[in-house]
Amino acid sequence: MCGRFILDTTPNLIDFYFELDTPAPDFKPSWNIPPNSHVPVIWQLPDNGRACTLMHWGLIPHWAKTTTSKYKMINAKAETLNEKPAFRDAYNKRRCLIPSTGFYEWHATAHGKQPYYIGMKDKGLFAFAGLWEYWEGDQTINSFTIITTVANHLIADIHERMPVIIDKDDFQTWLAPENQDTSPLDSLLLPAEHTSMQMYPVSTEVNNPRHDSQALISPLSR
Repeated sequence: MCGRFILDTTPNLIDFYFELDTPAPDFKPSWNIPPNSHVPVIWQLPDNGRACTLMHWGLIPHWAKTTTSKYKMINAKAETLNEKPAFRDAYNKRRCLIPSTGFYEWHATAHGKQPYYIGMKDKGLFAFAGLWEYWEGDQTINSFTIITTVANHLIADIHERMPVIIDKDDFQTWLAPENQDTSPLDSLLLPAEHTSMQMYPVSTEVNNPRHDSQALISPLSR
């Protein structure tokens, strides 16, 4: 599961890293992004250009009659994307990338749940695999979900799953809407290589989504 993540970067760096054809929207860096937030999402334009739009975290299927919370799915299991009605159409036609500089996971201990920061060793920018959807009613809502897979060797020590991270060389393959035969995409939905990542415990301050500062990703003092 991925229930909180970090985006500590700028629109200009998003433009450069994802090779966008239209400028990324303005947004504030955040070290504690919770579900129901509006965050930058990369998707493919019909002419194969790349765009970035602020979308709602918590996918609402286009066939849902309302936007009630039971339809707001923040994560989607890689193993069942073609089976779940809420994800099947989006997996075929509306794949996306969610920029991130880290995420949190919690490990159950005898003293309660301990949060961990997880990200790249250089704390640099990377991308989660996601699906996006549109909902039309009294308003139009673009929403997304983050795809998860089994945890790699690093994260398996504290949790059984992790978000799928798409390598930069695979951005085009993942985004291209013409790739509606999703079988070749399955190989992209594997755990990221653990040797490029780091993980360490952080303060329980992150448990409260109202707390949002760079201090949240500081290693926990022993």
